[in-house]
Amino acid sequence: MKQAWYAFWMCFGMFCGIPCPVKIWDEEARPRMISCLPLVGGVIGGLWALALWLCRLLTLPAGVTAAILCAAPWLLSGCIHLDGYLDCCDAIFSRRDPERRREILKDPHTGSFAVIGMALLAMAGCGLWRSAGICAYLPLILLPVVTRACAAIAVSRMKPMQTSQYAGGFQKSKTPPALPVVCLALGVILPAALLGLKGLAPLAGACGYWIAVWYGARQLGGVSGDVSGFALTLGELAGVAALTLL
Repeated sequence: MKQAWYAFWMCFGMFCGIPCPVKIWDEEARPRMISCLPLVGGVIGGLWALALWLCRLLTLPAGVTAAILCAAPWLLSGCIHLDGYLDCCDAIFSRRDPERRREILKDPHTGSFAVIGMALLAMAGCGLWRSAGICAYLPLILLPVVTRACAAIAVSRMKPMQTSQYAGGFQKSKTPPALPVVCLALGVILPAALLGLKGLAPLAGACGYWIAVWYGARQLGGVSGDVSGFALTLGELAGVAALTLL
């Protein structure tokens, strides 16, 4: 129980942009850390839904609301997943050989493909939120839970990129991550059962994540933090598209 407590706060401090109230680190809890990602996703999803509620309460202009809701998940996660998305855009769309793609992935400089990818992502996100009608809160809360549950499963079960930190500490345990599996199942089934088509956003997010992580891992030779961030960002975009269009 103590290790699980440490793992949660370690995960919160690393993968959430909100200042962590508990400053602890225990290397023995490191393998459990990724399994706590869906719990952090619940915090982010709740604040994302709160932002939507406040925008409606204040009757903000549609364009302002769209910008706030588009940027909210990036800012709430400390832009860590967005950073992975941008790095992967530079590497994957360079169309170089796999070895050179991995070198570009680790390059700290921002390339033209990252800029283009960011522009397209922001336009897509703002456009979807600008067109959104009445959105249900429950799917929006559960969308970050589901995408992060997918990320925890992918990191623990898929082949890691050899240069990734996931090839070490995060994969010491080969035990199936029970908490992410449960969160994924509940996050997909619950809103769909309660809301019908309006509740399919988390399912769309999960599908978007797995398609993107498969593509990223295939292009770069395995899963890394950047590949997972790339997939998570696109998965959430897919979920927002379903939330808006359905």
